[in-house]
Amino acid sequence: VQLQASGGGLVQAGGSLRLSCAASGTWFSTNALGWYRQAPGKQRELVASITRDGSTSYADSVKDRFTISRDNAKNTGYLQMNSLKPEDTAVYYCNAVAAYALRAWGRGTQVTVSS
Repeated sequence: VQLQASGGGLVQAGGSLRLSCAASGTWFSTNALGWYRQAPGKQRELVASITRDGSTSYADSVKDRFTISRDNAKNTGYLQMNSLKPEDTAVYYCNAVAAYALRAWGRGTQVTVSS
């Protein structure tokens, strides 16, 4: 399974970005999907997750600003990020939520929010 996160970039505080995560076939449709981020000098953290049937969960730091979604027909997940803050600056990754389903992390996509 290859996971490809894309859509990052440089944005001013208050701006928006939409990240995409493409994954191969059955792995995607059978697993809860998570978006993670890792800022310099910090541990990777789970910021949003979505189950196979669409139930979502968010870290407090992004609640009401980020929206996770998925299109099982396209094997693609999304993270809509609004009202971005400088502290959202990080490399963002997608992967499974369950430890047994985790795959190689890939490069992720850089999100940089300027103040």
